[in-house]
Amino acid sequence: MAFHYNLLFISLFFCSFILILPNINSLSTVSISDSSDFNQTLICILQQQPQSKQKQKHSNLNCTSFPPSTIALDVNPNVSYSQIVGGNGFLCALTSLSNSSNSILGCWRFSNSSNSTTVLFKRIYHGPFIEDIDGGNSQVCGLVNAKNGFRIECWPWKSFSSFNSSLSFSSIAAGDNFVCGITENGKGNFVTCGGSNKEVVGNEPKNGGNYSVIEAGSNHVCVISSDGGLDCWGDVVGEKPKGRFIGLALGEKRSCALGYDGLVECWGLNGFTMPLRLKGTFFESIVAKKSVFCGVLASNYSLICWGNEVFEESKNAFKVFDNVLPGPCKSRCPCGPLSDSAKLCVSPGVICKACSPLVEFSSSPPLNPPSTVVGNSSKSGTWSGKMVAFLVIGCVGCSSLLLVLSCYLYKHCKDLGCKSRVHDSGRLDDHDPETELDPPRGIPVLEKRLSHVISMGNGGTLLQEFSLQKLIQATNNFSEDNKIGVGSFGSVYHGKLEEEGLEVAIKRAEMSSTLMSSAHFGVARRQEDQDNAFVNELESLSRLHHKNLVKLLGFYEDKYERILVYEYMNNGSLNEHLHKFQTSNIMSWRVRIKVALDAARGIEYLHRYATPSIIHRDIKSSNILLDSKCVAKVSDFGLSLIGPEDEQSHLSLLGAGTVGYMDPEYYRLQHLTTKSDVYSFGVVLLELLSGYKAIHKNENGVPRNVVDFIVPFIVQDEIHRVLDPKLPPPTPFEIEGVAFVGYLACDCVRLEGRDRPNMSHVVSSLEKALEACLAEPILCGSNSTTTVSSYE
Repeated sequence: MAFHYNLLFISLFFCSFILILPNINSLSTVSISDSSDFNQTLICILQQQPQSKQKQKHSNLNCTSFPPSTIALDVNPNVSYSQIVGGNGFLCALTSLSNSSNSILGCWRFSNSSNSTTVLFKRIYHGPFIEDIDGGNSQVCGLVNAKNGFRIECWPWKSFSSFNSSLSFSSIAAGDNFVCGITENGKGNFVTCGGSNKEVVGNEPKNGGNYSVIEAGSNHVCVISSDGGLDCWGDVVGEKPKGRFIGLALGEKRSCALGYDGLVECWGLNGFTMPLRLKGTFFESIVAKKSVFCGVLASNYSLICWGNEVFEESKNAFKVFDNVLPGPCKSRCPCGPLSDSAKLCVSPGVICKACSPLVEFSSSPPLNPPSTVVGNSSKSGTWSGKMVAFLVIGCVGCSSLLLVLSCYLYKHCKDLGCKSRVHDSGRLDDHDPETELDPPRGIPVLEKRLSHVISMGNGGTLLQEFSLQKLIQATNNFSEDNKIGVGSFGSVYHGKLEEEGLEVAIKRAEMSSTLMSSAHFGVARRQEDQDNAFVNELESLSRLHHKNLVKLLGFYEDKYERILVYEYMNNGSLNEHLHKFQTSNIMSWRVRIKVALDAARGIEYLHRYATPSIIHRDIKSSNILLDSKCVAKVSDFGLSLIGPEDEQSHLSLLGAGTVGYMDPEYYRLQHLTTKSDVYSFGVVLLELLSGYKAIHKNENGVPRNVVDFIVPFIVQDEIHRVLDPKLPPPTPFEIEGVAFVGYLACDCVRLEGRDRPNMSHVVSSLEKALEACLAEPILCGSNSTTTVSSYE
């Protein structure tokens, strides 16, 4: 079987090599952020670490500003970025690891206040692989991997571009309130644009063409066809040059094009042209934003910039950086590598040479073109008739071979019962193989599951992605003094966000530095369970909004940390009020029944109104929290699962939850239903009535279950013998309601789930019980002794 897979791999590799189209180096390794708000230009580059320094942790992103300033980016030294783009006051960086099906896109935004520049970072995307990105003046767009190819998606407005979902794009260009892409229609490729910029959208070339490069300025777009020809539309100023081109850089009413000969020609407003001192200079790649243009020199890979008086007045005469990547580092190049480019990449990577246009020129190419630009003309200068014929025959042959092999392997696997393997996404950072072990198996799955939940919050509002530094400051570096509980995947801390003046509860996972190996299976397994709990809670609360569910405010997640941030419930947990506090705000039967009703309404929402429904799996008194007005809210969704489609169905899986609250039917038969939450809530009702813990010790010190102890008294109409002695005896107005709650609790903890009521019935019964005993308004003041909160 291995032989067949190897044969298929070799065939795929051979065909992919034949089918490679001429590529143009996109200067996604250089970004320009030009903002009028703080009158500065920030230029950033990507540089791969030299081989001798790879063990030293530092990012491959470097920036400098003009005029010089103290703008400082908070960059994770463990993250290696693959592409960067800039816009009006922002810089975005893409992380797309090898062997990964996921990408992460984060942006730094600069704001000017009190004559100082503030830099804020926010992750705006974490999901399926992004092939390419481009930045407009106020948005960043990318080619996102989809079922039918690559679709265009933009941030911060996902609906910014309204393209037909069936279109698959190969290139992208973003400008001021528009984005354009190159796509195919079966007869060749064409350009389609979306957005509100009427200068560009709707004025695309109508007849299509064999386009290979597209680039956008502020309000205009240019494309290069496969023969090197240039076509532009929108607010184009000046007369475009004639010739054959391989690259573009468009700004605001100004443009530059990189010729096949390595020379740059510029045109635009007020007779814009290439500075005299740079004419005759050979370039590998060029990029622009508004008034600033930059390019990587072919001679020494230095980055020089022009178009702005700041650079022309510079002592270094336009030079900004040395040893700049003129394109991404790759292992193979269809038209050969750039000369001496291996020094810029980690071995065995090189930077690919731009392929020449696919037609024979009417005039001969330069006699002595720069070797770093065009290469050997016999190999890449023209495509002869024989080469075209070979390409066609090779494509047809490879397609036939792949079809035959696919059919054979499908039949062979079907007969042998082969099991497909899902490719898990990689981590955010590359790890040092000499200092780290392989990652635990839960981490790839974690990133895959995170990709579709981190952009949504309660009721569709955006979740805030907090910085780690901000959470450290809020919790005094996660000090023990701030610790207020232990949850499903870690410890919980009380914190205060100084800028917002907001108190929060911060749940931090206890990450293990010991990763997966045969000797540490148990540790890795616990790590995976914690990761699952983290994602479950984020996934559940990100789409839920109810007044009786604790609100999730935001999160922080990276290779080493999993943190969730909630609203702070300053009246503690029901467990603390029942079993820990000497004085409590729920020292009346009316308030206790009201607390039970609040919690029941939250659980009913999960079962009946959430789409799809959710089974909490860990209902207990410590997961019911009280706010300043004693409104109860359900918390901790670390064990929650999407429920079955109806009440008659169940999920078959191993039991999980807390001893004393777990449904015995679920524990014995591994049948999980919404009635499992009903059983757990019945135990909570018994706690409320009796004041006993779910598992407590009797007079002889022997552990005893509250269900086994309390239910017989209720059934015999002797509930008065087991009511919580810390509360005054029920008044004549209250005794009926208290007894009603007792009978309801007995129904909830029946052994078989089919005999238990659903949560809607529970809510209705508690409403009747509260109405029966509610002779006076419920008053709940702040408890001076209750200054902590539990998010267990």
